[in-house]
Amino acid sequence: MSLYLEYLKEIEVRKNELGLHPKPIDAADLISEIIAQIKDTENEYRADSLNFFIYNTIPGTTSAAGVKAAFLKDIILGNEVVAEITPVFAIELLSHMKGGPSVAVLIDVALSDSAHAKAAAEVLKTQVYLYEVDTDRLAEAYKAGNALAKDILESYAKAEFFTTLPEIPEKIDVVTYIAAEGDISTDLLSPGNQAHSRSDRELHGQCMITPEAQQEIVALGKKHPNAKVMLIAEKGTMGVGSSRMSGVNNVALWAGEKASPYIPFVNIAPVVAGTNGIAPIFLTTVGVTGGIGLDLKNWVKKVDAEGNVVKDKNGDPVLEEKYSVATGTVLTIDTKAKKLYNGDEELVDVSDAFTPQKVEFMKAGGSYALTFGKKLQTVAADILNIEAPTVFAPSKEISHEGQGLTAVEKIFNRNAVGVTSKTPLHTGSDVRVKVNIVGSQDTTGLMTSQELESMAATVISPSVDGAYQSGCHTASVWDKKAQTNIPRLMKFMNDFGVITARDPKGVYHAMTDVIHKVLNDITVDDRAIIIGGDSHTRMSKGVAFGADSGTVAIALATGECAMPIPESVKVTFKGHMKDHIDFRDVVHSTQAQMLKKFGENVFQGRVIEVQIGTLLADQAFTFTDWTAEMKAKASICISDNETLIQSLELAKSRIQIMINKGMENRDNMLQGLIDLADKRIAEIASGEAPALSPDDNAKYYAEMVVDLDLIDEPMIADPDVNNEDVSKRYTHDVIRPASFYDGRKVDLGFVGSCMVHKGDMKIIAQMFRNMEAQGKEIKFNAPLVIAPPTYNIVDELKAEGDWELLEKYSGFEFNDVNPKEAARTKYENIMYLERPGCNLCMGNQEKAEPGDTVLATSTRLFQGRVVEDTAEKKGESLLGSTPMVVLSTILGRFPTMQEYKEAVEGINLTSFAPPSKDLSVPSIPVKMM
Repeated sequence: MSLYLEYLKEIEVRKNELGLHPKPIDAADLISEIIAQIKDTENEYRADSLNFFIYNTIPGTTSAAGVKAAFLKDIILGNEVVAEITPVFAIELLSHMKGGPSVAVLIDVALSDSAHAKAAAEVLKTQVYLYEVDTDRLAEAYKAGNALAKDILESYAKAEFFTTLPEIPEKIDVVTYIAAEGDISTDLLSPGNQAHSRSDRELHGQCMITPEAQQEIVALGKKHPNAKVMLIAEKGTMGVGSSRMSGVNNVALWAGEKASPYIPFVNIAPVVAGTNGIAPIFLTTVGVTGGIGLDLKNWVKKVDAEGNVVKDKNGDPVLEEKYSVATGTVLTIDTKAKKLYNGDEELVDVSDAFTPQKVEFMKAGGSYALTFGKKLQTVAADILNIEAPTVFAPSKEISHEGQGLTAVEKIFNRNAVGVTSKTPLHTGSDVRVKVNIVGSQDTTGLMTSQELESMAATVISPSVDGAYQSGCHTASVWDKKAQTNIPRLMKFMNDFGVITARDPKGVYHAMTDVIHKVLNDITVDDRAIIIGGDSHTRMSKGVAFGADSGTVAIALATGECAMPIPESVKVTFKGHMKDHIDFRDVVHSTQAQMLKKFGENVFQGRVIEVQIGTLLADQAFTFTDWTAEMKAKASICISDNETLIQSLELAKSRIQIMINKGMENRDNMLQGLIDLADKRIAEIASGEAPALSPDDNAKYYAEMVVDLDLIDEPMIADPDVNNEDVSKRYTHDVIRPASFYDGRKVDLGFVGSCMVHKGDMKIIAQMFRNMEAQGKEIKFNAPLVIAPPTYNIVDELKAEGDWELLEKYSGFEFNDVNPKEAARTKYENIMYLERPGCNLCMGNQEKAEPGDTVLATSTRLFQGRVVEDTAEKKGESLLGSTPMVVLSTILGRFPTMQEYKEAVEGINLTSFAPPSKDLSVPSIPVKMM
C-alpha cells in the first residue's frame, strides 16, 4: 500500500474514533507522493493532495518542508506548472514556511535572473529565521554588486520586518472564563498523563481541562465574536508548577488566533489571567506566543476598622471581592492606558503586562521573532558596515551607585551580552544573557524539536557549554507510545549536538536518569545560567530557570536568552539540627516559617539565595529543587570555597562516568565540561575567583533567618484536599508537623523523584539494618515504591553493599532487558525497586490507586498528579522525608514520634550546620562579559 493510502486510513481513524482533522505532514516520503499526485492532473486524489500540500504540511526544517520548498521553487522558475499554485502564490506559501529550506529557495530566486526575483526579495524582507549560511550568501552577493541583496540587507538593518507590522490594537475586548478556583497548575491545561500527544497539537488540545470546558469556551467565543476568551484562575495564580508550552498551546488552540492559514493547528496570542497573576515561567511561555497575561488583583485581603487583616480559623487572611470576573463578563483592555475596564469603570492597572518588551512580543507574534530579528538586524548592519538604527525598545539597564550586588545580579552581569552600561546592573534590568547549560526532558522534547525545526535550527550553538536530553519522564513504562516517540526524539537531539540519555545507535545503555540530577552534575560553574524544559530546573550551582519547550529551543539554537534580572530573597540559618530531623524537614519548615513571618509568600516570582554553605551539591539540591513549589522563579545556593570544590570534583567524576559509558558526542562536549570544571577549581583554590557570594551591601526584597531549633519533628507538605475554600487546596503552603496526622492510614509510599539523592537510598538500607538489629520484622503494611534518581547511584549502592539489602526485602525489581510495557494499576504490600527515573512523581505513566493517601518524597501536590480521586474519597499526596515515608509503609500508618526516633536512631540523616558567618563579601567590581 502507498504511503498516501496509509495516510488516508489514518485520517479515517482520527475522524471516526477521535473526531480530529488529518494529522499534519512532516515526512518527505509522504509529501513527495502527494506532489506526484498533484502533477498527475487525472489523479483521483489530486484535489485532496493539493489541500494537504498547501494547508497541512509542517514548515521549518522538517523533511516535508524541504520537499515542499523545492517543488515551490520549480513552480516559481517555470520548471513545473500547477494551475492552482501560481508563481506568486508559491512565493506567498514560502513566506509562511519560517526559514530553513524556504529561505534558501527565496534567496535562490532573489539572486537569480528570474522575473520573480524582486517579489522573492520583498518576501525575504519579512523573514527573520536566517542563519549564517543564509546571511553569508546575501553578504557575498552584496559584495559582488547585487542590487537586490543590498536592498534586502538594508531592509534588515532598518528592521523593516518589524517596523512594517501593524501596532497592537488600542482596545482589546475580552470575555471571561473562570477555568478553576485557586491556583491553576499546568496539569489542568496539559495533563502529564497525556504527554505522549503534545507534539500532535490538535489531539493534545482535547485534554485541556474537560471536554465540557472546551465547548463552553467555544460557545463564549461564538456569543462574543468581537472579544477574546480570557481564561482565569479565580482567587489563584495561573500556570503554577511548570512552564508547559503545551498548556499555552492548548489555551491558544481554544481561545487564541491562527498564526497562519497555511500552518495547521498553530495558534498564538491567548489571553490568560489570575487573581494573583501568572506564574513566572508560565508567563514567559505566554510571551513566546505573543499572548497577554494579566494580574487581576480582583480579590484583596479583608481588613477591620483598625486596618488589621481579618483572618479565618486557620490563621489565613480572609479575602473579599474587589470586582467580579464571573464567566461571561465582557471587559476591555486599554493597551495604551494599560488599564482593565468594565465599560467606563476602571478595574485595575495592568502596566506589568504591557512593558515595551512585551508589547513588542505581541506585535511580532511572539518572542522568538524578536530574538532572531534583533540578531538579524545586527548582522545586516555589520555586513553593510553601518550602525543599526534604534528600532526596538532599548534594553532596560538599571544601576544604583554604591549598591552592592546580590548573587543573581552578579551572575547576570557576568553573562550579559550587548549591554551598554559601564556600571554593574541591578534588579529590574532587562538583558540578554549567555546560557551555559541547557536541558530538554522527554515529555516536552518532541515539542522542542518541533520548535527547532520551525526556527530552522539544525545544530546546537557553539557557545553552549553543555546540553542534555533526558529520558526520565517516560522511564518507568516502555509502552508503545514511548517506543514510538522517544527513539525519534533521541535521534533528533543527538544529531543536533546534544548529549542524549538514549543512544540512537544503541551502543550505550539507556540512561533514564532524572534530568535535574544530570543537569546538576554537568553544571560546573557556580556563575552559570541554566535553562531547562521543566520547572524543577533548579541547580545547586549557578542559577537555573525552568522554561517552556520553545525557550529551551531558543537557548539551544542561539546560546542566549532574554529576561529581566529578578529580585532576590536572602535565606540564612541559625540554631542546630536535631539528630532525628532530615534536611527535607528543614526545607518544608523554611516555607512554614516564611509564611508565618511575612503573612504572604515573599518567595513567589523571586530568586531565593540560600546560604547553605557546607552541604554538597547533591544534598543542597533538595532545597533548591523545592523552591519550585515555593513559587520562586529560581534559587541560588551560596557555598563556601571548600564545599564548592568538593561538589565540582564530584561533578567531574560523574561526567567521566558518562564518557566511560560512551555518551560523549562529536564535539567532545563532556570532556569540555571537565576542562571547565578544572579551570573553575583552579580559580577557587588560587583565590583568583572565589565561590560566588553576594555583596554585603546588596539589596534584597526580603531577608529571613530559618531557626533550626524550632524544628522538633518531621514536617509534612499537605495538599489540604478537604479545605472548604477550594482556592486553598493544592497550594504547597500547608506545612504541618507529623504529629498532626496521629496514626493516619497511609495507602502507598514513594521514595524517588529529583528530591532524593544517594544518601536517601542509604538511609533506607540503614533503617533496615536498624530493624534487623532490633529484632523487628521488616514487613510492609502498605506498598513502597522506590525509584533511584540515577543509574550511577544504583551502581554505587551495589558496590557498597546497600543494594543487596534493598533487594532482600523487595518484591519487585526493574529489569532493563525486559522493561514494563504497561503501567501498574494495582499495588501489593511489597517494596518495588523501580527503574531510575521520575516514576510516580510525574503521574504520566505510573499512578497510585485512585483515592489513596500517598506519602511521598516527590514534589507535586497537584490534583490528580500522583493519585486521582474517587467518588467517595479525594486522592492526596502528602510530601515528607525518606525515613518518614519508609517507616509509614512498614506500619501502614503515620508513626508516633517514639516509633520514628527509634527507626532513625544512629543514622546520620543530614550533616548540616549553618555557616559560621554570613557568606556575603565586601562589595567588589563585577566582571562584565
